[in-house]
Amino acid sequence: MEPSFWHERWRTGVIPFHQGKVNQMLERWFETLELDAGIEIFVPLCGKAYDMRWLLDQQFRVLGVELSDIAAGDFFTENKLPLTRRQAERYAIFEGPNIRILCGDIFDLDSPDMATVGGVYDRASLVALPETSRGRYADHLITHLPAGVPMLLVSFEYDARRMNGPPFSVAEAEVRSLYESRYTVRQLESMEVIDKMPIFRERGLDSMIEHAFLCTDNR
Repeated sequence: MEPSFWHERWRTGVIPFHQGKVNQMLERWFETLELDAGIEIFVPLCGKAYDMRWLLDQQFRVLGVELSDIAAGDFFTENKLPLTRRQAERYAIFEGPNIRILCGDIFDLDSPDMATVGGVYDRASLVALPETSRGRYADHLITHLPAGVPMLLVSFEYDARRMNGPPFSVAEAEVRSLYESRYTVRQLESMEVIDKMPIFRERGLDSMIEHAFLCTDNR
């Protein structure tokens, strides 16, 4: 999707992708990453997700990247966290206790930006990208993440003939094709969620499966 699409969504408040609570897959499966408290967790295309507050409450540090400065600012406001904002070369940096959100293009991230990352939580990034961009995105992470960093990946699967994304449908086979060059991919859980997300039934779906995957570095 073009950046203007996401900026307009946040400007107008049309954000059905924003969950008003912590994602259940995160709560159930985050411990499979086997990370010690204090590790920095990378949350790509983070929006203002409550998931980041949950990670902070579990004593992890958070590095987010987000296109919209509205979303980044809202996260700090809604969670009553002190905020310092500064401008770097490629990003506006929204910073508070144990959290940084880089506002800009995720494809501008490079290895130094992610040098301190110890784990990845992707709930809203891969599924936000059309099929033509997902390979580039996965390659970008594979190239720039430090070695040994595990990832908890959440995706949706549905009949794409009945609804246009985002979120886009990303099945297990595609996750494996994108990441198995570097990661061992293990499916943790699959769950029908259409009744919990009625907005997607209104958009034409009668089924929407949420998947959780653990990706561990196999190098």
